[in-house]
Amino acid sequence: MKILGIDPGTVVMGWGVVEGEGTELALVDFGAIRVKEKSPMGERLNQLYTEILKIIQQYRPDCVAVEQPFVAKNVRTALAIGRAQAIALLAAANQEIPSFEYTPAQIKQRVANYGAGSKEQIQEMVRLHLGLTEIPQPNDAADALATAICHAQELHLNNLLTSQGERQ
Repeated sequence: MKILGIDPGTVVMGWGVVEGEGTELALVDFGAIRVKEKSPMGERLNQLYTEILKIIQQYRPDCVAVEQPFVAKNVRTALAIGRAQAIALLAAANQEIPSFEYTPAQIKQRVANYGAGSKEQIQEMVRLHLGLTEIPQPNDAADALATAICHAQELHLNNLLTSQGERQ
């Protein structure tokens, strides 16, 4: 299975593609889409959408996993990230690819077995999961890969639970 993970943002949107089953994952590619911060929001969203479609068409993922915005102190930032998240979901739907959304805590729990891990811990776990010598850069790409790994772990866990239920 090939999974495209997306870390949404309206200036920098990280993306990462992994392939494999269960806990056996391999890195396919990763990167970040950058748009001009001073551009009008509509232009930025259009550019993000166009670039995500190119990535989907190039890598042909089986599914797309998107990080949900974290709402804490800055609601404006969360709303902007929500727009970018919607663009990612729309691009997946446009290509008839199923999409899944995960909160930051869910991603941390699946990637590091600890729902309150630091950003640095999660990035190190991404490196370890994928057998890399260095943490993927920029951070947005590492976060996108964490989202893809989270989805792979979620699928693996669901498959284990399903097979356990069938044996009982």
